[in-house]
Amino acid sequence: MAAGLAHGLTHRVVAGTKKSLGQHWLRDRLMLGAIVDCADIQKTDIVLEIGPGLGTLTSVLLDRAERVVAVEFDEELARKLPAQFPGKNLNVIHHDFLTYEPENLPADYKVVANIPYYITAKIVQKLMTARNRPSCAVLLVQKEVAERIAAHPGDMSILAISAQIYAECSLGPRVEAHYFTPPPKVDSQVVIMKRRTRSLVEAGDETLFFRIVKAGFSARRKKLRSSLAGGLAISKPMAEMMLGKADISPDQRAEDLAIDDWLRLTTVLHQSNA
Repeated sequence: MAAGLAHGLTHRVVAGTKKSLGQHWLRDRLMLGAIVDCADIQKTDIVLEIGPGLGTLTSVLLDRAERVVAVEFDEELARKLPAQFPGKNLNVIHHDFLTYEPENLPADYKVVANIPYYITAKIVQKLMTARNRPSCAVLLVQKEVAERIAAHPGDMSILAISAQIYAECSLGPRVEAHYFTPPPKVDSQVVIMKRRTRSLVEAGDETLFFRIVKAGFSARRKKLRSSLAGGLAISKPMAEMMLGKADISPDQRAEDLAIDDWLRLTTVLHQSNA
């Protein structure tokens, strides 16, 4: 999983914030409401917000949820945020989300966040592999990355596979750059990740599964017989035999395969190693 989701991108800067955090603030209330709508928040829900910043999204979340837990890396922003919402059920935690542990949150909490583009993949990885995973994560990210996460066979990537084995992924509203202050260079889009009842990959097979996926994507322009042979350090005839047993054409490329195809390949390689 870590190897897959390390292939991400990502963004978020306003006077008084740290430019290194790459922050771009969204203020439009209608757009903020449309993003929150994607999480179907109920009055009994606990919502985790990553990087609340100036509190524009926080405000909408507090109007709908029972409680908002906001994890903010910037010390000054974390200190100022509670005073903006007196009497509201808001917990602000000054912490780097990448080292924050959500184990103490109630089961089935939800995540809604406008996250930095440059750590999108790491955030998705953390949410999807946490011991206490959210029931739903609604993330505003770079449009290209949202499309990659929710991709279909023909346009798959390690990032897509890594997210989709843990969650059902779909696209929400597109948010054009001019809605942000300051405007980023690219448009953003919401990606919605709804937790699966169980991972599509058995826990004991994850290492082998991602080894095969990484091998398949090790030479994206090459056909699978070549990329798997190179990535797994096996002969092309051996790679063709594995693909044949998994009912996959050796002339396909890694981006063409569905997750079920990779699962069958994992089973084949597992049996051959037995």
